[in-house]
Amino acid sequence: MNTTIRFTYQDYLQLPEDRQYEIVDGDLYMVPAPTPYHQQVSRNLEFPLHQYVKAHDLGEVFYAPCDVLLSETDVVQPDLLFIAKARLSIITDTHIQGAPDLVIEILSPASEPRDRGAKQKLYARAGVSEYWIVDPMSKTVEVFRLSETGYHRINHFTHSDTLHSPTFPDLAIPLSDIF
Repeated sequence: MNTTIRFTYQDYLQLPEDRQYEIVDGDLYMVPAPTPYHQQVSRNLEFPLHQYVKAHDLGEVFYAPCDVLLSETDVVQPDLLFIAKARLSIITDTHIQGAPDLVIEILSPASEPRDRGAKQKLYARAGVSEYWIVDPMSKTVEVFRLSETGYHRINHFTHSDTLHSPTFPDLAIPLSDIF
């Protein structure tokens, strides 16, 4: 007999609000507070991304904590996410209901296995078109695009490179400005 507990969005709503949690494939994870360096990297990436999206009237950029409900057993809080203007209806008063167009996860030692494993598979299954993995320790950004067979890495940027994205063709962010 399988006695594994599968958490749902309704269970998630009952959790104490003094901590951050995610549910991936029905499994509950407590998400530790990010380090100051993690927050700096997040800000250094969010600021030019937000400016670009706003200047071109492309949609909305959000940063954690912001609940993204992908299914009844999948609730995540990506570090950064983008929703295209044509899809702004997925934004509700309390959460994002469905797949963002872009999800950005900033790795930490504790989150890396989940960000590269279960969450990457979840984002592909949910239909997130583009996924970035930002590694503050190696000062790299990997850009993945969704295809019929899952994600394929299309770029691997290092500290001396300038970040480009298929979602934002004219966006150029020097990685030296992020790290």
